[in-house]
Amino acid sequence: MSQMERYATHREVELLETLRNIGGTARTANLAETLRVSEETIRRTIKSLAKTGVVRRVHGGVYLVNPEAGQPVASRLSHRSCEKARIGQTAASLIQDGTCLFLDVGSTTAHVAQALRQHRNLTVITNGLHAAQALVGINGNRVFLAGGEMRNVEGGAFGPETLEFVQRFNVDTAVLSVDGIDERGGFLLVGSEEAGLARAVASWSRRVLVVADHTKFGESAPIVACQPTDIDAVITDQKVRQSFHTLLEGWDIELIMSRPVVAR
Repeated sequence: MSQMERYATHREVELLETLRNIGGTARTANLAETLRVSEETIRRTIKSLAKTGVVRRVHGGVYLVNPEAGQPVASRLSHRSCEKARIGQTAASLIQDGTCLFLDVGSTTAHVAQALRQHRNLTVITNGLHAAQALVGINGNRVFLAGGEMRNVEGGAFGPETLEFVQRFNVDTAVLSVDGIDERGGFLLVGSEEAGLARAVASWSRRVLVVADHTKFGESAPIVACQPTDIDAVITDQKVRQSFHTLLEGWDIELIMSRPVVAR
């Protein structure tokens, strides 16, 4: 099985989501107690995840290699905010008034939502609180907030109810964020439910934009967010190494560099 086809096991997903919820680092004994399994089971799971590069083992414990993926979206909004604002404005410039739009829960996507506040008559479907709050009640926009179980780390709702709700809409453009873009694995996420929703939305949307600052290139995560064939463009904030240019070109994905933020 290739890395592109790899999906994390249930135990790996459970351990990763536990790590995310407790801040990205934990002792093996504490994880065993929380998940109600043996420490040997935890060690085997950590060893498997360490091979993907998403976690790193230390004596008696483990931590997420990409600590930002384990932080609540509210705190991630301030990380590289200038870069994300640039990406947000560039993404917004590609979206016309009157578009039916899906926005996910990512912090970069929240910056896209802020940049869309000048747009009119959008139909916005989102499972993220920050995107919904940014666009509701202005310029004739209609905002539909998907239901489901609220998750603190992502700042949004997930579950079968969420997917069922989103599937009711005829989406013109989907804006998705990722935890990593890997040369072998492609577009990756840590959260299983977030990845499941991303795959579904990408498969039926007319156009899919991935927004990712330069630090996401080369980062790993265990779950494929969506297939490259479903993605039309990646918007980032600065040049990436040539191997990623070649990779995206081979997948027929446009790489767009963000422009300086325009003051309003």
